Amino acid sequence: MFKEDVLQEKVVLITGGGSGLGLSMAKRFQALGARVAITGRSAERLEAAAAGIGAGEHVFAHACDVRDFAAVEAMVEAVVERFGGIDVLVNNAAGNFLAPTEDLSPGGFNAVVQTVLYGSFHATLAVGRRMIERGQGGSILNIVTTYAWTGSAFVVPSAAGKAGVLAMTRSLAVEWATYGIRVNAIAPGPFPTEGAWNALMPTPEMEAEARARIPMHRFGEHEELANLATFLVSDAAPFINGECVVIDGGEWIGSGGEFNGLTRIPRPQLKAAMRAMRGK
Repeated sequence: MFKEDVLQEKVVLITGGGSGLGLSMAKRFQALGARVAITGRSAERLEAAAAGIGAGEHVFAHACDVRDFAAVEAMVEAVVERFGGIDVLVNNAAGNFLAPTEDLSPGGFNAVVQTVLYGSFHATLAVGRRMIERGQGGSILNIVTTYAWTGSAFVVPSAAGKAGVLAMTRSLAVEWATYGIRVNAIAPGPFPTEGAWNALMPTPEMEAEARARIPMHRFGEHEELANLATFLVSDAAPFINGECVVIDGGEWIGSGGEFNGLTRIPRPQLKAAMRAMRGK
């Protein structure tokens, strides 16, 4: 549906780009002409991902923990040195797990919020400053979730972190428009990935429950999200700024918080299942 050169010569940096939706977006962007940089905590995973994306001279991998601003600064500097600048940032790095909030530790809460909210801010600040200094504008795309505005039971750290990212999206869309920087977001519903499925839908029963909440009665396909991301960061959408586009088959308007349905399971049984998921 896109011309093969729609992202020609654009430099795109994707956090959490070594697997899942981040990797799918990276492959799509590169196929449409972009030079792609991916980052994540595992250098080994990034190297394998980079090898599967495309031509080596158009792909760059640099390991980085987005929770560490100094590490993010060094990673962004390495991307700029390799490609000459950054035109697009996709904040995709995230962490999540199911837990009754009364059983949640401060460390568990912090691990998710540091990755989701602080990590997105760190990358946005490091890249945004360079976009402003360069004076050529740019596009920042944040991957959030529909429960960023509805909230959801059993994923309080993720809900809090993603809500912060959504607020940052709308705030910077106004503040940085004067620099020609657009800031938008995508709120995906369930898209099967190894990491998310292991953490959030480890049983056939939970997967069936999730599918039943979606009016279209199916999960999302990676290409569908990658196509939406391509449109939003491309020059085909120059007047879209501060928007959050939902891609969930109608799930959130049909059911509210993504994991609220788990409240229908007797709490002792639910807690036992969650402990088993964590190997405890």
